[in-house]
Amino acid sequence: MVNEQMKKYVIGIGEALFDCLPEGRKLGGAPANFAYHVSQFGLNGCAISAIGADELGDEIMDKFTAIHESLPSFNFQLSTVEQPTGTVKVTLDDKGVPQYEICLGVAWDNIPLTNNMLEVAHQAQAACFGSLAQRSQTSRETIQAILDAMPEDALKVFDINLRQSWYTAEVIAESLQRANVLKINDEELDVVATMLFGEPTVPGKLIAEDPEKTRRICRELIARYELDMLILTCGAIGSYVFTASKESYVATPKVQVADTVGAGDSFTATFVAQLLLGKTIREAHEKAVAVSAFVCTQRGAMPTLPPELKA
Repeated sequence: MVNEQMKKYVIGIGEALFDCLPEGRKLGGAPANFAYHVSQFGLNGCAISAIGADELGDEIMDKFTAIHESLPSFNFQLSTVEQPTGTVKVTLDDKGVPQYEICLGVAWDNIPLTNNMLEVAHQAQAACFGSLAQRSQTSRETIQAILDAMPEDALKVFDINLRQSWYTAEVIAESLQRANVLKINDEELDVVATMLFGEPTVPGKLIAEDPEKTRRICRELIARYELDMLILTCGAIGSYVFTASKESYVATPKVQVADTVGAGDSFTATFVAQLLLGKTIREAHEKAVAVSAFVCTQRGAMPTLPPELKA
């Protein structure tokens, strides 16, 4: 469903699924989370994905429709395909940090390109996409076609989201070539530095043990792929936003963590929404940190933000 009277969409392209948490199923998928949170700031979010012709697919469709009815700025394009609706088993460690078991050969691996998707792309001012949904050729080609159909001046955010072994150097490099913003966490930066630059790193240790090397790698990524900015999140430590010449750092607030599912997606969505609403990089960064900290205090990836965070 897309409200045809609305234009200038902010798109999340890729997986829409159910996170199977210890307390039950929760609607999720990074691009769907992104589109939802963007919509909470009054922008016209649009989740693009695929579901199966099954009970879980019907449930996702019903939930998306209900969200749209209560939050009209949330829109979606869900194709129904023959593969089953995606699910992810999520287990949490004692700090609420999730581990994912992701099924293969599901609906969002097979997102077909439609004319409606291309029409939304033509009207998009920003999009967010990751590596996970590009593990299959069908969805990868659809994601690339949507990105290529967007206006030249649109924000194209590669929120890399490395999961299990579902990524390759080729997909990462091609995605960086299409993006103008990279969002990456500290562990993912180590993987990418090793994969693309041959940098010997220890996952999760680079930023803590060699911050100057971290800065160099971030700026090298910006230069090599002509990025406007790179967002680096470092869990409980803090987060950085790098441009070719500037750097912003904000410490992560200490909160009572329920789980961190979707916190990174809310960060990306808030940052993008604030930039589109005319805020500075620093203002967008501070708001993104505040929103993601709140999401960490809630169960599931799509909580309703309190009014003071949407202001």
